[in-house]
Amino acid sequence: MDIIAKILITLVAIEHIYILWMEMFAWETKGKKVFKAALPAEMFKPTKGLAANQGLYNGFLAAGLIWSLFIEDPKWQTNVSLFFLSCVAIAGIYGAISATKKIFFVQALPAILAIIAVVLSAFFNFMHTLC
Repeated sequence: MDIIAKILITLVAIEHIYILWMEMFAWETKGKKVFKAALPAEMFKPTKGLAANQGLYNGFLAAGLIWSLFIEDPKWQTNVSLFFLSCVAIAGIYGAISATKKIFFVQALPAILAIIAVVLSAFFNFMHTLC
C-alpha cells in the first residue's frame, strides 16, 4: 500500500507542477483552452498576473507533496502528505463550486484517492507493528 500511496502522491504533485506551468507561463494559450467554460476569452490577458500568483500556490502544493516523499519518519511523512493532499482536495472542491465542476474530477478526486491510500497505508503499517 505504501507504493500505491507514493505513486498517487507523485501523480498529484506532477499535476500541480503542470498547473503551475499553465497558470504562470501559458495562461493566455493553454489556460484559455482549459478554462474556456469558466472565463470569457477577453479576460485571460487582464487576469494573467492573478493566474501567475495562483500558479505559484500550486507550485507550493507540489513542493510539499514532493517533500513528503523524502521524509524518513513514517508519522511525519503521513502527516505532511495528508496536509498537502487535503489542501489540494479543498482547493479542488472550491474550484468545482466556484469555477467548473470538472475541477473536482481533475484536481480534488485524485487528491482524495491519494488521501485514502495514505490513510490505508498508515493503518496497515500500524497493524503490522502490532503483529
